[in-house]
Amino acid sequence: MICFCADEFHWRRIWQNPGEFLLSGPADMAFRALLYRRPTEPRTLAVKIGSSIYAIQLRRHRRARRYTLRIHPSRREAILTMPPRGNLIEAKDFAQRHGAWIAARLGGLPKAAPFSPGTSVPLRGNLHRIVHRAGVRGTVWPETRDSGDKILCVAGDSEFIDRRVHDFLKREARAALTEASHRYADVLGVKVKRITIRDQSSRWGSCTSAGALSFSWRLILAPPYVLDYLAAHEVAHLVEMNHSPRFWKVVAKICPATERAKRWLDTHGNDLHRYGIEE
Repeated sequence: MICFCADEFHWRRIWQNPGEFLLSGPADMAFRALLYRRPTEPRTLAVKIGSSIYAIQLRRHRRARRYTLRIHPSRREAILTMPPRGNLIEAKDFAQRHGAWIAARLGGLPKAAPFSPGTSVPLRGNLHRIVHRAGVRGTVWPETRDSGDKILCVAGDSEFIDRRVHDFLKREARAALTEASHRYADVLGVKVKRITIRDQSSRWGSCTSAGALSFSWRLILAPPYVLDYLAAHEVAHLVEMNHSPRFWKVVAKICPATERAKRWLDTHGNDLHRYGIEE
C-alpha cells in the first residue's frame, strides 16, 4: 500500500526536537521506542589474528560492566560480552588486543570426537566404542563383549546416529542426576522442585532459591562419583545459597568424594566438551 500526505512531514524537526511532536499514553511510549531504539547489531565480529580470521560471537548483557571474552568449548567459538553502553568499535579493538589469547585457547581445545561409528565415548567414565547396528530394532544400548570391550550399539539409519546417541546420553544423565539429587535432598531435608538437563559451557550445574536445579548432560561421561558430587553441590545450595565455608562443610558432610571429584574435574573436565561435536 502507498500512502500520500498532503502536508509536509517534518522528519528533521521530529529528529532534532522530538518533544514537540510526542503524543500521550501508549502512543507516546511506542513513538519513543521507535525514535530511540538501538540499531540492529551484527551477531558476529570478524577479527584477523595473524594469518587467520576468527568469527567472534557478540553478546550484549545489561549487567555487564566491561568487555569480557570466553571460549565456548563445545561450539568451539569465542564469545565477547559487551556492556550496555559498549559499541562495535570498542568491541573489535578489545578482541584484537586479546587476539593471541583467543587463538591460543581455540587452538588448544581437545580434538573433536563426533558421535559416529568407531568413536569411543566415556559412558560413566568407561570408554564405549560406538557400533552401528543397521537393521536391528531399538535405539541405543550398551553391551560388553566376551573380550571385555564395552560398546555402545546404535540401531537404525546411519544418518540418525548422532541424534540418537545425544538423546541416549541425555536420558541417562537425567535419570542419574535426578536420583542423586533427590537422595541428597532427603539427607538435607530440602525439596528439589525441578531438574533441567542442558549443554552448559561455563558451569556444570546451577541452583535457584526456588529449588530448580540445572545440570550439564556431559556429566554422564564422567565417573559416577563426579556426577554424585555435582548433584550434592547443587542440592547443598538449597541450604547455603553461597560458596562460604558453611556451604563447603555441608557438601563435604553429604559427599565424602568432594575433593577427589574436584581434582578430576580440574584435570579432565574440559575434555568432556569435545564429545558429540564436529571439527
